[in-house]
Amino acid sequence: MGFFGTLWASIGIGGLQGLGLYWLLIPSLLIGSLFISGGVQLIKASRAVSSTMTDTDSRYMKRTMKRFGMIFGLEGAMIGIASGLCGATDHMDVLFPVMAFIVGAHFFPLAHLFRIRIHYWAGTLMCVLAGITLLTMPARGTWGQHRIVIWWVSVGFGSALILWATGAAIWLMGRRLLARARKTA
Repeated sequence: MGFFGTLWASIGIGGLQGLGLYWLLIPSLLIGSLFISGGVQLIKASRAVSSTMTDTDSRYMKRTMKRFGMIFGLEGAMIGIASGLCGATDHMDVLFPVMAFIVGAHFFPLAHLFRIRIHYWAGTLMCVLAGITLLTMPARGTWGQHRIVIWWVSVGFGSALILWATGAAIWLMGRRLLARARKTA
């Protein structure tokens, strides 16, 4: 979530067309780095709790990761198709709202697969954000004398906040589960 949230923030920054580049880029990179670091620490700590895996656990994990790969691959293919269509029709302004909808939709099967309810919220919020952006906002506008791509700013920063909030919730959930596992070990 840290990496992809930062990627979405960079889309929002790009929509500002150079306005406020450094005062937004540096905090975005710091937030993303914090989440990535926290995730790596959580993974390392979880490996120390238990390293035993039954054959059933191993098969379940393989099936789960295969399904994850299929969901992620389908998401990538859909984004690629959307990118091609937007480029071919000269409608690149719409790409990032459409991409936000695709990314949001991919959270629904992930929520079911990993049994993480907050993914339903993330998916719903990203799809709603994309829809509201496309239906209620102009594609471009001005901020003072500066031209900006409103759709990119809206879905970029909105999606970043959604993903970072989701990442924070999952990080806290992981820390609680790890603490509980340490008590029973």
